[in-house]
Amino acid sequence: MEYQEWLKKKDLEYKEGILYYDNMDTQQLAKDYGTPLYIINEKLIRKRYNQLKVALNSEYKNNEIHYAVKANSNLAVLKILKSENASVDCSSVGEVYSCLKAGFPPDKIIYTGNMFTNEDLKFAVKNNVLINLDSISQLKRLVNIYDELGKKKNAISFRINPEFGAGHHSHTITAGKDIKFGILDDQVVEAYSQAKKYGFEKFGTHIHIGSGILDPSDYEKAINKYFTIIMNLADTLDITFEFIDFGGGLGIPYKPEQEPLNLRQYIQVIMNQFEKVIKREDFGGPTLKIEPGRFLVAESSIILTQINTIKDNGYKKFAGVDAGFNTLIRPTMYGSYHHIIPCKLTNGTTEQYDIAGPICESGDILGKARLLPTVHEQDYLAILDAGAYGFTMASVYNLRPRPPEILLINGKSYLIREGETFEDLFRLQKLPKHLKKV
Repeated sequence: MEYQEWLKKKDLEYKEGILYYDNMDTQQLAKDYGTPLYIINEKLIRKRYNQLKVALNSEYKNNEIHYAVKANSNLAVLKILKSENASVDCSSVGEVYSCLKAGFPPDKIIYTGNMFTNEDLKFAVKNNVLINLDSISQLKRLVNIYDELGKKKNAISFRINPEFGAGHHSHTITAGKDIKFGILDDQVVEAYSQAKKYGFEKFGTHIHIGSGILDPSDYEKAINKYFTIIMNLADTLDITFEFIDFGGGLGIPYKPEQEPLNLRQYIQVIMNQFEKVIKREDFGGPTLKIEPGRFLVAESSIILTQINTIKDNGYKKFAGVDAGFNTLIRPTMYGSYHHIIPCKLTNGTTEQYDIAGPICESGDILGKARLLPTVHEQDYLAILDAGAYGFTMASVYNLRPRPPEILLINGKSYLIREGETFEDLFRLQKLPKHLKKV
């Protein structure tokens, strides 16, 4: 893809040498709100959701898109997706709480945690949220909680581990015999058999194989195995499914030379097997569910950061900035690539820099060997595609307060999360009496 076209797909454009995001001057936004700064583009979130919804509807209209909240849990983001009639996928009680707070009804929420505590299960049952279990051992505890609370048993689902995984990094591959998630093939019939004995009457199934997938063929082996398991389960226990959930993992092109995920091919990989199910009269018409996170929000956010130091150590040049792995941990944690561009183009030479953050760790490098137009101290840079796992994985390491978040829409900017202060870092700490006078 041509570079300028690649930028425009992310709603970025240079006008007279100044970088605009959603037609707003990034330099002016940096001056207005300070840096580092997370900027979220509402229009892009809506565009990506509808792009995916239209593609799904063209093949099978009984579908639901459950946004994976762990990617970006800001209430404004949740409200945007709620207004598009999205459902949500939660991986913790905190995420379930945030979705309820954003106004999602319980029947739009799936709670797919792992290593559930009794308190986790109790919160979900109290709030009538469907639970997607990760282990057979959790079933008895869940039943006890239903009985203890006097609640009617909701539909039940298990996360199936199809053993074939994929993803952009080994830490994001979520299927395989040595992976902690889900139940393997030889335990599936037992899990659903026990659920029937305990009185559950409605069932769903779920897989999730990994994150950041750009090649639709990476799903084929897992989905083929998944349907073999489902067919055997249905025939063995004589049960039908309210829904069949394919999880998420849809990637985005972080690098200019990468092509975006071909949605038609991805959906066809699913439908090649799913059509066999819906043709069976005894199977009914299960809802097809998917759980994208990154695909919907990653490109909808950039981080603005200011250069404070240009260091030439005689071996290489560093551009030191005020964002670090406390602001965006993916490059340090996964070796992930995020494209970094200047907010103002300069004429003349280009130079190679390592973009280095202020954290007291050698691993605090946001981009290695990046070729940029010659930059100077006080210049601003934009770090692209930070909407997924940017703020949600941010920290206050080195006691650096987390930056603010703003939302862009219709030529206006809105502060949707205030930046933390030093006082915020200590607000919940308490000194025991004997240390107060030390």
